[in-house]
Amino acid sequence: MAGCSAPGKLILFGEHAVVFGEPALSTAVDLRAEVYARPHDEWLADGRPIDDPRYAYVKAAVEKAGETSPLWLEVRSALPEGSGLGSSAAVTVATLGAVHGRRGSIDPGKIAREAFEVELAVQGRASPIDTTTATAGGAILAAPDKEDNLLWSMERDGRRWFLHHRKLPAMDLVVGFTGVNAPTGPLVAKVRDLVDGKPEARRWIEEIGDITIQGLRALQGKDWKVAGALMDRDHELLNKLGVGHPLLDKLVVAARSTSFGAKLTGAGGGGSMIALTDRPEETASGIAAAGGRAFIVHAEPRGAMVLP
Repeated sequence: MAGCSAPGKLILFGEHAVVFGEPALSTAVDLRAEVYARPHDEWLADGRPIDDPRYAYVKAAVEKAGETSPLWLEVRSALPEGSGLGSSAAVTVATLGAVHGRRGSIDPGKIAREAFEVELAVQGRASPIDTTTATAGGAILAAPDKEDNLLWSMERDGRRWFLHHRKLPAMDLVVGFTGVNAPTGPLVAKVRDLVDGKPEARRWIEEIGDITIQGLRALQGKDWKVAGALMDRDHELLNKLGVGHPLLDKLVVAARSTSFGAKLTGAGGGGSMIALTDRPEETASGIAAAGGRAFIVHAEPRGAMVLP
């Protein structure tokens, strides 16, 4: 048996805009997915047929890895599905790591590229920031140009992303999960249609890209007030792009009284929001009182790891 674990992620700034080539900033978090693989006489995931739609990413990952001998795969995840915390990316990376790990050591760059292709195949459109974060761990900046601390670059449909490691100071982040599962693919397509049909939406996308760079600098300088204000504006723009949700807004409002700022994270349409705060317990209580599932998360420096 071979296993691999990979972390979930939070998009701090830049979701949706990154699909259009704008920068985005993410951090891995200390909630992980684990996948174990062992030989079997038929393809199964958690004892169910691997063709079950809930295992679409697992099936696509083993196919991308070129595995032809049937496997029994066990999937364990602390990440709620459709929560905006990178569940699909973590499971995809962990599956690829488990399958490749059976053959020897794993190549992070190869895993990240294959995982990106898996997400593209399942979702129809994606950026490589989720899968790179799940593979490499730490904070990741996706940018249209090559900068320092480059991990790798990826290209698709005429767009090229350069993925870089970035150092961020310790910070307190509280996640509020709405309980509303929102598949990423349709939301990405919705934004694409809006941008194609409304010139003003393209300007919103560009502003989100500018906010990402400003937010990175604010976080690195521990200017929490500026970073929080930028999160608030980012949330407003994402709502303009049509990926908000009434419960997300309710949780964001509840969190802001005890935090520097708050915004949705991930694809939106439900899923989760995040708050940057120096009063995490109070912020979590406020989110819970407003009907969200709240939990405090910490940055995870470790990416994909082979398990015994």
